[in-house]
Amino acid sequence: MDNFTWYNPTKIIFGRKTHQQVGQITAAYAKRVLLVYGGGSVIDTAKAIGLGVEDNGDVWDFYNGSRRPQKMAKVGVVLTIPAAGSESSDGSVITNEETKEKLSCCTDFMYPDFAILNPELCYTVPVSQIRAGGADILAHIMERYFVPNDHNDVSDRICEAAMEALITNMPKVLEDPKDYDAWAEMMWLGNIAHNGLLGKGRRDDWASHNIEHELSAIYDVAHGAGLAVVFPAWMRYVYKEHPWRFVQFASRVWHVDVSSMDEDEACLAGIHALEDFFKSVGLATHLSEIGIDDTNIALMAQKACKNHPLGSFKTLYAQDVEEILKIAQ
Repeated sequence: MDNFTWYNPTKIIFGRKTHQQVGQITAAYAKRVLLVYGGGSVIDTAKAIGLGVEDNGDVWDFYNGSRRPQKMAKVGVVLTIPAAGSESSDGSVITNEETKEKLSCCTDFMYPDFAILNPELCYTVPVSQIRAGGADILAHIMERYFVPNDHNDVSDRICEAAMEALITNMPKVLEDPKDYDAWAEMMWLGNIAHNGLLGKGRRDDWASHNIEHELSAIYDVAHGAGLAVVFPAWMRYVYKEHPWRFVQFASRVWHVDVSSMDEDEACLAGIHALEDFFKSVGLATHLSEIGIDDTNIALMAQKACKNHPLGSFKTLYAQDVEEILKIAQ
């Protein structure tokens, strides 16, 4: 297990009718507020605005890496869709529509001050966003699970339990969008998946996320829907680097009986199980299924690795990313 420090200052207020406390809670921080709402990436946008409030320059500088932010105005969250986990994470991802770039900025002071999580507010989430949100949550866990580290059993098993909980509860939410208990599990999972806990003592990967950012920067694809396409393709490309972890994934998460399989069969069985799950909840697993051809594959690969190679499970360069996107086709 690697050395680590875990810090998460966001106050979580969870449960029924908790959104009714927003005025009282906010008043402890400020008397005047800017309300940011609607569409996707609202929390990330609020964080970007918070950086801009404390700076006289171009906020995009913080995302392209030309400058580092020094301070963020206070941000509070009322979560209405569990997915990104930004309500208690240290980062923000936004898209520059002019340059078609989707980039992130992360610092220790970008955690929201508080986040209200009321599962009742999720009842009207569109089905397409339930699917994409669930895939995003699962991907956040897998980015921290598929790592080169061994001797990290506690984090492994927390990740596996979280993945199993999502596999169990996401179909329940799709079947009954007003199932409070299933939504409560999904909302808390979304938070746990990206609040920093699951990656401690190990080296997160994030290659699939960075590849997908290029996909959704160019095409009108929800982030989670893109991850359902990219992640299985990434798995097929990298699994031979550390096959034992994929065998463990198949056995512990999908309960595949790997005892009679060789290593390759066991690895691929877990990947197939993941794809089958995505399909069962209505997600596409190939680019062609969402109307994307190979026109921009080389461009996306170059942009993904513009500043540095990707990943910790296997170091990926532009040529590797191009091959992954071809597998995804």
